[in-house]
Amino acid sequence: MKMIEAIIREEKLDSVKKALEKENYFGMTVTEVSGRGRQKGIPLQWRAGEYTVDLIPKIKIELVVLDEDVDKIVNTIASNARTGETGDGKIFVLPVSGVIRIRTGDKDENAV
Repeated sequence: MKMIEAIIREEKLDSVKKALEKENYFGMTVTEVSGRGRQKGIPLQWRAGEYTVDLIPKIKIELVVLDEDVDKIVNTIASNARTGETGDGKIFVLPVSGVIRIRTGDKDENAV
């Protein structure tokens, strides 16, 4: 099993969620986060002059999936989150050593 963490633009959440639902992946955790990458923030103009916002609001999506579904899910997220502009985000794939469903006690593949 793997955990997929995707940091995406806020405005891309709905299209990514709908695409994952089409692939029969409904379970996910979504968190509002902020950060910065290579763009190092964005300059904004205000009455008093220009200033830089260096932590940009983003969305973090976390899913635990079976090993055989990783490529399909990563491709689904990437293709639906991509704008082609700087700041589209990143996808991380991490190993998961175990999962336990609290309600039933199911473990590992039965709990995903």
